Amino acid sequence: MHRRILAGDRLIAAFLTGCALFNYPLLSLFDRPTEVFDMPVLYAYIFAAWALVIALMAWAVERPFK
Repeated sequence: MHRRILAGDRLIAAFLTGCALFNYPLLSLFDRPTEVFDMPVLYAYIFAAWALVIALMAWAVERPFK
């Protein structure tokens, strides 16, 4: 397979992961009045999920192919 096709497939996988992470059932699990690092749990989850999606996209684009 060509590098562009593999990168495209990995970007699609990162997009679908983001869709799953920001979907209602998972977001409702973290909608609690508790706090983590003086921040609501929902905001901490959104920050961590967003960072994970960005890291997956960077990995997909920058990863060398053999």
